[in-house]
Amino acid sequence: MAVSVKRKIQIGTLFLFLLLVLTGGAGIFFTATLKQEAKEVLQDNYESISYCHAMQQQLDSLNINYTRSINQFDSALRQQEHNITEPGEHEATYAIRADFLNLKSGDTTKQNVQVLHEVIQKVLYLNMHAIQNKNNRAQKTAENAQTILITLVAIVFLIAFTFSVNFPSVVTNPIAHLSEGITAISNKDYKHRIRIENKDEFGDLADAFNKMAERLEYFESSNLNKLMFEKSRAEAVINSLKDASIGIDKDNIVLFANFQALQLLGIKATEIVGKPIAEISKRNDLFNFLVNNESTAPFKIVVENRENYFIKEVIEVTQVENKSKVIVLKNITSFKELDVAKTNFIATISHELKTPLAASDFSLKLLEDERVGKLSAEQKELIQNLKQDNQRVLKILSELLNMSQVEAGKIELDVQHVNPYLVIDHAIETVAAAAKEKNLEITRTLENNLPLMKADAEKSTWVLNNFLTNAIKYSVDGGKINVNAKRVNDSIQFSVEDHGPGIAQEYQSRLFERYFQVPGSKAKGSGLGLGISKEFIEAQKGKIWVESEIGKGSVFSFSLPMI
Repeated sequence: MAVSVKRKIQIGTLFLFLLLVLTGGAGIFFTATLKQEAKEVLQDNYESISYCHAMQQQLDSLNINYTRSINQFDSALRQQEHNITEPGEHEATYAIRADFLNLKSGDTTKQNVQVLHEVIQKVLYLNMHAIQNKNNRAQKTAENAQTILITLVAIVFLIAFTFSVNFPSVVTNPIAHLSEGITAISNKDYKHRIRIENKDEFGDLADAFNKMAERLEYFESSNLNKLMFEKSRAEAVINSLKDASIGIDKDNIVLFANFQALQLLGIKATEIVGKPIAEISKRNDLFNFLVNNESTAPFKIVVENRENYFIKEVIEVTQVENKSKVIVLKNITSFKELDVAKTNFIATISHELKTPLAASDFSLKLLEDERVGKLSAEQKELIQNLKQDNQRVLKILSELLNMSQVEAGKIELDVQHVNPYLVIDHAIETVAAAAKEKNLEITRTLENNLPLMKADAEKSTWVLNNFLTNAIKYSVDGGKINVNAKRVNDSIQFSVEDHGPGIAQEYQSRLFERYFQVPGSKAKGSGLGLGISKEFIEAQKGKIWVESEIGKGSVFSFSLPMI
């Protein structure tokens, strides 16, 4: 029959309690025995001795006060007669009574008194001898009690010590096995089993633990197979990607790198997968550039003695609180080649178209001359429309030519010491007619005594003119546009502030990209002006930016270094 842990503890506690009762009971028993023997000695013998001494004292006092001595002797004898406890004491006491009667009747001879002394002495001897016997018996009882108690205490101590050493293991050993098993499971050792043969609560717990471990082992095996399958499939998908891809986890450890990425980096998979990015960056300059350079501009990599162009895209992967990322390199070599061809084509076409357009513009001016012939109002309106269309096409062609210069890296700068006030005046004069058509007021907020700046006057004026043209385009009729110029550190800062609809935050960073137009914008253009402006300003070692808020207008700014 299986005994539970609770029952074992109860039995062990009861056993220790019984040992305690046994030891205490033995001590109490022997103490009571010794007490009783001492009491008997006091009651039986010491009193008789006291009575005998009293009778001897009265015999010695007969000559002093006969009557008083006889009475006190008789009183002591009576008490002795009631305290006879030892063998032979009765006969001796009876002899004392017989001799005392002779003494009382008047026989006070020395011989009679001597007989009484001898009989009394016999009673004393009997009691003294009894005391000696009882003392010996008490000592023997004490010695026996001491021996028994020492033996009992030793036995109890050994039993208790053995119990205290062995009994805790009944509880601690199974707990230790369970703790070891839990540690093994936490370390994913699902093959670990607990062997407890006891048929108690710990045995049941061990069985439950083993069943749990068995189920976990099954799930681990099943999940591992699934994970291996998913891993193989993921690797197949990653390697099938045409773009070079590198995965990095939250701890900056490389998770994977497909074949294309390994080919570009010129390393093997074993040299990169599972390694910290800091360690790889020390050994591979291209990898260091990819993980540490945040620029999204195209860059060139020479592969097999052929120039290839790539752009980097970083994809954030969020899982609960963990963030990983994938670096994707897109090969844009073909697009770059097409872009170069397009740039050359645009430059050629723009240059070829500009000549006939300039000739047609001259012809339109001749038609307006009355010496050629008078025109009706309808004809004048048609010619005016043709002139506007002609000017618009010429402007687009001019922007395309500027852009082709920018893309070809052939921006020609005429850097001189330029007066910032003249740049502002020329730009405002250029757009004055357009501002007047919309009844717009262009105001100036200029800092006094601005120094000369180091810039290309024509291109700087062109940028400011582009800002003003856009401000006029997006401002409501009757509004205001403010041109601001001030000194900021070692630069002159120009700003054009309008009160138009404003630009959403998510589009502001892309405004200076070529061909970009804000979605939903009513005013259409080529999308080249701001892109060209950015290239012109940065070519002069300046900076260009925009600040805007929906419903509150925009402020376009650029700065150029002072001399």
